[in-house]
Amino acid sequence: MMKLYWAPGTRSLRTLWMLEEAGVPYERVLVDIRNGGQNDPAFRRINPMGKVPAFEDGAAQLAESAAICAYIAERCPEAGLAPKLGDPLRGRYFHWLFFEPGCIEPAFAQKFANFELPTTAAGWGDFTRVFDALETALQKGPWILGDKFSAADVMIGCDLLFGVERFKIVEPRPVFAAYLERCHARPALQRAMAIDAAG
Repeated sequence: MMKLYWAPGTRSLRTLWMLEEAGVPYERVLVDIRNGGQNDPAFRRINPMGKVPAFEDGAAQLAESAAICAYIAERCPEAGLAPKLGDPLRGRYFHWLFFEPGCIEPAFAQKFANFELPTTAAGWGDFTRVFDALETALQKGPWILGDKFSAADVMIGCDLLFGVERFKIVEPRPVFAAYLERCHARPALQRAMAIDAAG
């Protein structure tokens, strides 16, 4: 059975949502990150970075939200959370799936820490460029790939949820509000948020 190592109120929400979308049985293992649980040697063997989420599926062990979401999408093709091999949409799917760790996360760090880099030196450009690009992509909607919801929406949707609603560091835009409304309407996200809230 798939096993998710998680903690409430963290990036684990992405993988909770993804597993709920996949509709497969999985076990949750709570990592008490507020009391040093991430430093347990057994957990460090799964994720040497000592971060959540981390994931096991039999002998397969991995961490990093985007990697976990990609793995689940490939492992559970019947859920339809990734374009099939040979589908040209796979290019944009991977683009947006990894846009989160490559662009959104650094843009959040830039905003929180209030630092500037030359846009030519920063792989993400700058905070404004990241969210302008995302707004343009989501205007085509309803999902990041158009009509088809995917694991990329799990990553993008969670980050907009945190950036717009929880941390309020991304300015509200009508396109983001409409997209988040569609995300919130998904039963899988509702279940994941209930799990996260119950901790």
